[in-house]
Amino acid sequence: MAAAGSGFEDPPADVVARAAAAFGLLASPARLHIVWALAQGESDVTGLAERVGGALPAVSQHLTKLKLAGLVGSRREGRRQVYYVDDPDVVDVVRLLVGRLTDRAVPSRRRLHGL
Repeated sequence: MAAAGSGFEDPPADVVARAAAAFGLLASPARLHIVWALAQGESDVTGLAERVGGALPAVSQHLTKLKLAGLVGSRREGRRQVYYVDDPDVVDVVRLLVGRLTDRAVPSRRRLHGL
């Protein structure tokens, strides 16, 4: 089904629902920070908790939700569970959005310091 006059077709309802669910999970600052950190490289839960400044049990719960949604995967390395972003498109979206927002914030900070 095409949107009126746009030339673009609307995505199927199930695709929109899956995208909304992914964005819903990423709407949590803690989970977004975890995905951002994992987009930079793999980590265990202890390293992630230190990096994002969260309590170990809370970070573990966030990872479980992200894993159930298919956004994050894990593998065992000896006694450690190592986590990684399991969807390269999620990495692209998170990097794009956070990067752009960071770029916008930097010039305004420079203006304030220059006053």
